[in-house]
Amino acid sequence: MKDVAELLEAASLLVPEEIATEDDVTVHDVWEYLVRDEWDVALGLLEELGGVRPQPPAFWETLAGVAEQLRLERSAAWCRWRCSETRNGVIRADLTLRPGAEGRRRTPLSGAGLLRPMWDIGHRTPTGEPALAIARLWVEYPHSLEPGGQATVRLAPLDPARWRHLRPGQVIALHEDRSVADTAVVREVRPSGVASG
Repeated sequence: MKDVAELLEAASLLVPEEIATEDDVTVHDVWEYLVRDEWDVALGLLEELGGVRPQPPAFWETLAGVAEQLRLERSAAWCRWRCSETRNGVIRADLTLRPGAEGRRRTPLSGAGLLRPMWDIGHRTPTGEPALAIARLWVEYPHSLEPGGQATVRLAPLDPARWRHLRPGQVIALHEDRSVADTAVVREVRPSGVASG
């Protein structure tokens, strides 16, 4: 198995030197941290740079492997998530949870891609009932969502082809059982291979 420094160096070589984040971070900054053996910082910068321009799945798989070796579980999960987005496309939405007194949910919604709720995305059964679709959910910031809260989320559909009709501004409904729990407004839909932040 390659060591962490070699893996980070290999991933950094996939990032074009001319690209920069909104904060003017470039791959040269990554190399500076690699020289100082500050691997966790270098990993974080590579994660940011990976959102500027599409990176191949191997880039994200490498970063996930490094994060696992460094025992950075959330970072590893994020890199695996981004690898999936590279292959399947990106869906982002602004999700609003009902307050605890009005909705089913009484506890914060975990934001690290573990929850796989059902969604009403407009498909219907032959009898006219909603044909719900499943998608894992990642809360961008904060890392969890309280009842009554609002946050931008990313969705990873179980069957991406069923979600291709979505457009920005469309309202979709989250179901944690057969009743509508919460609503989200689609913010962004991008096919695979298009840069995401």
